[in-house]
Amino acid sequence: MTDTDSFLHLARPLTTAPIGAQPATSPLNVTIQPQAIFSILDHSLRRNVDQERVIGTLLGVRSEDGTEVEVRNCFAVGHTETQDQVEVDMEYQKSMLALHLKANPREVLVGWYATSSELNTFSALIQNFYGGPGDGTWPHPAVHLTVSTEAGKDVEARAYISAPIGVTQERQADSASFIPVPCEIKYGEAEKSGLELITSAKNNEERSVGVLSDIETLENSLVEVLEMLRRVSEYVESVIDEESPPSTALGQFLLNALALAPKVDPEDVERDFNNHIQDVLAVSYLANTIRTQIDLSNRLATAALTLGGGGDSIGDSKEGGERGQRGGRGGRGGRGGNRQNNEQ
Repeated sequence: MTDTDSFLHLARPLTTAPIGAQPATSPLNVTIQPQAIFSILDHSLRRNVDQERVIGTLLGVRSEDGTEVEVRNCFAVGHTETQDQVEVDMEYQKSMLALHLKANPREVLVGWYATSSELNTFSALIQNFYGGPGDGTWPHPAVHLTVSTEAGKDVEARAYISAPIGVTQERQADSASFIPVPCEIKYGEAEKSGLELITSAKNNEERSVGVLSDIETLENSLVEVLEMLRRVSEYVESVIDEESPPSTALGQFLLNALALAPKVDPEDVERDFNNHIQDVLAVSYLANTIRTQIDLSNRLATAALTLGGGGDSIGDSKEGGERGQRGGRGGRGGRGGNRQNNEQ
């Protein structure tokens, strides 16, 4: 097919279906959360030098009709792959899957991933295991996610499902026809801030960046808003001056966006903002005052305990010294009395 964005979707079972069973419907869309991609990339960075790719299990949620799959989590599975055979630690995979399902009961097994775009016989063998009955995703198809991790190139993710092929049961075990399905990476506003912070480190030589404070984050947000307003203003002015072709859809979008803005006087906004700042400063001042008072009370209590213990020890030593002196005088008097008795 000439159009790379076109996909062929088939409704079929993954294995021999019993009589009366309904065929499963392949997912029409696969959504991937950023944390799953990060886990896959981290697994790829920690692989052995002689390993060309690593694999793991995908966890997520599936819609009731099976047409929507959201990949939320994943974990690595050890495997050894050569030109002649592949060995996968299935016992470890089953144990980890059971632990993840206990920790996240809402998530289910949705498929597996590999850090290579190549599809071979071993991929078909692993795909049939994940999509089979029992410990697999049956009656739903297993999603195979490939993530390219080549250095110097963009990260590219592709999703596939499979259809069984082969004349005999032995050939069906290691054979499959992979069918691409649409996939996209989605993230929310909170995740967007984290992703922007991570991507800002690519221009640094140390490949690291510090976490911004709340004031710095607010400042960056205001700068971005001002930049967007500047671009919109330039576009509107260019359309008015007939320098750029008008767009009805873009004009309707801008009109709807402006209609959502509250009609408030600038003076009221400035007054409310200043009042809010004063409230925040007052709360911050009270919190610092209370913190200082607690710290001072703790230090005074510690000093009182230290001085009180030292005074007792000094008093005890003085009393002991006086007793020793009285005892010494008594002893001398006793020796004098003995000496007088001897002379008599």
